[in-house]
Amino acid sequence: MNMAVSTSAPFLPTSSTGMGTSTFSFVDYVVFALLLALSLAIGLYHACRGWGRHNIGQLLMADRKMGCIPVALSLLATFQSAVALLGVPSEIYRFGTQYWFLGCCYFLGLLIPAHIFIPVFYRLHLTSAYEYLELRFNKAVRICGTVTFIFQMVIYMGVVLYAPSLALNAVTGFDLWLSVLALGIVCTVYTALGGLKAVIWTDVFQTLVMFLGQLVVIIVGSAKVGGLGRVWEVASQHDRISGIELDPDPFVRHTFWTLAFGGVFMMLSLYGVNQAQVQRYLSSRTEKAAVLSCYAVFPCQQISLCMGCLIGLVMFAYYQEYPMSTQQTQAAPDQFVLYFVMDVLKGLPGLPGLFVACLFSGSLSTISSAFNSLATVTMEDLIRPSFPEYSEAWATRLSKIIAFGYGLLCLGMAYISSQMGPVLQAAISIFGMVGGPLLGLFCLGMFFPCANPPGAIVGLLAGLIMAFWIGIGSIVTSMGSGIAPSPLNGSNFSLPSNLTTITVTTLMPLTTISKPTGLQRLYSLSYMWYSAHNSTTVIVVGLTVSLLTGGMRGRTLNPRTIYPVLPKLFALLPSSCQKRLPCKSYSQGLPMDTAMFPEKMSNGMLWGSRDKEAMEEKEGSAHQASSPTFVLQETSL
Repeated sequence: MNMAVSTSAPFLPTSSTGMGTSTFSFVDYVVFALLLALSLAIGLYHACRGWGRHNIGQLLMADRKMGCIPVALSLLATFQSAVALLGVPSEIYRFGTQYWFLGCCYFLGLLIPAHIFIPVFYRLHLTSAYEYLELRFNKAVRICGTVTFIFQMVIYMGVVLYAPSLALNAVTGFDLWLSVLALGIVCTVYTALGGLKAVIWTDVFQTLVMFLGQLVVIIVGSAKVGGLGRVWEVASQHDRISGIELDPDPFVRHTFWTLAFGGVFMMLSLYGVNQAQVQRYLSSRTEKAAVLSCYAVFPCQQISLCMGCLIGLVMFAYYQEYPMSTQQTQAAPDQFVLYFVMDVLKGLPGLPGLFVACLFSGSLSTISSAFNSLATVTMEDLIRPSFPEYSEAWATRLSKIIAFGYGLLCLGMAYISSQMGPVLQAAISIFGMVGGPLLGLFCLGMFFPCANPPGAIVGLLAGLIMAFWIGIGSIVTSMGSGIAPSPLNGSNFSLPSNLTTITVTTLMPLTTISKPTGLQRLYSLSYMWYSAHNSTTVIVVGLTVSLLTGGMRGRTLNPRTIYPVLPKLFALLPSSCQKRLPCKSYSQGLPMDTAMFPEKMSNGMLWGSRDKEAMEEKEGSAHQASSPTFVLQETSL
């Protein structure tokens, strides 16, 4: 995604020892406190509206009445974490503008979810994305997907809270644990009490703060070096303006193909199947609003990426005229932006506090999304299926308790992160290894009607094993060599997550090393291809196992869980060609368009719906775990 940050020295406990050259003024503290107060006020407002009348749908899905603009800004805020605000400018400052070409992947990365994933999920009327896995495969696959997601998010929560606080403490002297506790407590309160609606509207506010903070840095910084024209001139003179690198080698860290096409898979893992994003789509009042929100994210992302790149170029031009101090040159890349902000905005009370508010807006939006999505999958995938007899009021109270529990767990993970030292790099990398296999699992179910439950489970395990093998192998190889890979050919560790993509590197002098061979060559795969590689592993292994175990023959299949790729491709052919091709439906007695458009169903049934009250009124019985199914017709796929 448009987020890369080096997490190394600054995230070790030893780096928070008062390195800062600047301190916050009283006005800066007031601006930062206003961010927390307004975020909490927005959350509590939505929590207090209708107090005592909240139900589980309002808490977890915002009553499915959100408009496209707030949903789009919330999608962006979830994506734009604090580590991105620190990492993208640092990437541009160090290696030039090649990273900007990541923006080329945004179009396909959002077009595919808008026209494939959103329609399937929305028409199934889901609450948790992992409900889809039970409707398509079985309950065991659903639980496997849910547990994998929970593991991914728990690993991440403490890091995204602790890491920016530590970097800020190292540069400005801002109290480390005060910021951790303030963010953790505020976020926990408004997320648990206000639910998804509170999270979305605070995300809107925090997104505006993020844009404002970045804009201030660009304007003031460029003014101090003679304007944006001068910035571009200095960057060009020092080869920081990159051309299109068309090298197809997947082991080169950043090329056009790596960023534009490898990035598509990373976008799909984030915007296509991630619970934090899917939950926002499903909270929209209509399917059209959900699709429009996905489209609206595209220009916002481009603006955000361009602003991050501009900050990096302004920072480079500034330090050509005003060289860094010895202390700054020895800092980790994560701290470059903070040092730059404190240098440029000093003497302007309130503006450093505004950027810190911008930075922690990213943390608040990311963490609140994590809390809410974790509470949703825990409730909908693990608790409610096992205890369907409990009342709506009980389920609502329990959801709030679960969200509070994850908030406390986040603070605990932040403390653990402070004790991990070098192991923290491995923890962050582990988080990023999970996004690709989960994407592969959903694609396996959605695009391949012959895939069966055994194939899905074995495929997911194979994808996770492959991801951990390459990821852990890269870490061990890098630590064993005692040097970091070069910036051009090195492989960094990605977080192609539901929330952020982080490049994890080790801050060491660039040393010329021999070209890796054998397994070391595999371990140097560019982090931008991680999602593509791991999701492909899931699909290939899953299909192989499915075919060896008889596919879906004799099993049941809900046609609304399948996206009809082949019929849609056949529809693009001339009529004369279509008549000669065996375009058969994969569901018995059900036209292909009916499988995708429920309004054409004669009985109006919403298969897989979680609207239990409507189901009970129609059938006069409790909601059944399984939806209406159809026997798979033998076809040549």
